[in-house]
Amino acid sequence: MSSIWSSAPPPRRPTLTREAIVAAAVAVADAEGLAAVSIRRVAAELDARTMTLYSYIGSKEDLLALMLDAVGAEVLVHEPLPSSWREALVMIAWREREMVLRHPWRTDLISQRVAVGPNGLRHVEQKLSVFDGLGLDRLTSWRVLAAFNDYMTGFVVREALERGTPRSEGISDTERAAVAEPYIRELVESGEFPRLAPMIQEGVRGADDNFERGLNWVLDGIEGSLPR
Repeated sequence: MSSIWSSAPPPRRPTLTREAIVAAAVAVADAEGLAAVSIRRVAAELDARTMTLYSYIGSKEDLLALMLDAVGAEVLVHEPLPSSWREALVMIAWREREMVLRHPWRTDLISQRVAVGPNGLRHVEQKLSVFDGLGLDRLTSWRVLAAFNDYMTGFVVREALERGTPRSEGISDTERAAVAEPYIRELVESGEFPRLAPMIQEGVRGADDNFERGLNWVLDGIEGSLPR
């Protein structure tokens, strides 16, 4: 069975291309969330027949893979990376975060086994290139990359949830919070949570600028373990 990237795209038609289909699907997901994306819905957005789209994209799974790879291109750094491995990783991290803020539905795909495309592989290759000259073996390079990725995944997923990703059905995050708030307030006021209570009641100033601070803590730990 061939992948969506190894199969040749069908001949282009004047008003319909695989790129246009993927762009339309990304626009739907940006506006309404991933649940709103279907071959039928994208066909309607393009004023095309559903079966026509199937001649370009074989399944919804293929469409999701192409969408993921399309937004993955936004992360690639085309200019030379900084010579400092830390500065290079910080630059890449900011691009990853900004991409997810533009396309919060990408976090929904993290838990799904969506096929990795060429832009995804280029992104991994670019991150690995940051370690050139550090004297790391393959296993250590992979472990360092995994630690970086784990931080990025955790941060952007939490941030996307806090901001509220677009949803086309079900209870909203605001409605969910409204239901839970009285119960949480009751627990906090019980005195059982003396450390957590002031954080919830008064907030934590500066908590919203923790992205690069937390990233630097991760990089500090990595740097401390590198060969001298």
